[in-house]
Amino acid sequence: MQKISSDDFTYRTKPVSVGLMARMAPSLTFYPKFLAIVYASSRIAKRGKYDGEAWQVSSLGVLHGLESVGVTIDVSGFDHLQSADGPVLIIGNHLSMMETVILPALILQFKPVTFVIKQSLLEFPVFKHVMAATSPIALTRTNPRQDLKTVLDEGVERLSRNLSIVIFPQTTRTAFNPEQFSSIGIKLAKRAGVKVVPLALLTDAWENGTRFKDFGKIVPERKAYFEFGAPMDIAGKGNEEHQQIIEFIQSRLDLWHRERRAGDVAVS
Repeated sequence: MQKISSDDFTYRTKPVSVGLMARMAPSLTFYPKFLAIVYASSRIAKRGKYDGEAWQVSSLGVLHGLESVGVTIDVSGFDHLQSADGPVLIIGNHLSMMETVILPALILQFKPVTFVIKQSLLEFPVFKHVMAATSPIALTRTNPRQDLKTVLDEGVERLSRNLSIVIFPQTTRTAFNPEQFSSIGIKLAKRAGVKVVPLALLTDAWENGTRFKDFGKIVPERKAYFEFGAPMDIAGKGNEEHQQIIEFIQSRLDLWHRERRAGDVAVS
C-alpha cells in the first residue's frame, strides 16, 4: 500500500495553487472529480477487481480532489495504528461524507479495513458496487436488536479475517453528542478480544446536503482534522474505555474549534 504519512506519523496538506474556478465554486469543481472516481471504481468493482490497493488509490483521489479546491487536511496519530498488532476496532464520531471516503486512504497504509455502514449504501446506484466489494457490515438503522446481533456476529467474523473495522456509533451524522454515542463498538471489541483505537474528526468542510445528504457544500475555509488515539484493551464491561473515547473525541473537537477561532481572529 502507498504510504502517505510522514516520519512523525502525520499527514498535512501541502500548499497548492488553487485555480480561479475552484476558488469561486469549490463544490461545482470538486463533485465532477468525485463522481468520476466513484464511476471508475464501480467499473473495477463490477469486474471483481476492487481490492484494497484499488480502494486506497480511489480514496487518495478523493483526498487530493478536496485539496485541489482548497481544503486543508490535517491527520495525526498514525503511530497508534502502526503500533497495534493485528486487527483493531476504530471507534469515532461521524460528521460528514468526507470520513467515509477518505479514511481508507489513511488506514489502508497500515491495516486492511472495512466499515460498519447503513444498508442503504448498498442500494445506492453505482456506489453500491464499490461498497459491496469492501466486505462491509450493513445495518438497517431501524431494528436496534437485529443491528447489534449483526455487528457482533459479522464483526467477529471480519476481525478473524484480519480486517480492522471502522464504526461510527452515533445514531445520526451530525455534531458530536455523547448521549447518542452508543457502546456497540466496545461490545464488539470485547467479544472479539481486539484493541480499540479512538478516532476524533472534524470534517464539516464537506457539509451534509439538504436534498441529498452526501452532496453538501464544500467549504475550503474549514480545515479538516483527523486524529487516531492510543490503542486500548477493554476491561470488564468497557464502561471506562467508552468514557475515555468520548473524552478523547470531545477534547480534540474543543482544541480544533479553538484553533479555528484563533485563526479567524488572526485574519481579522
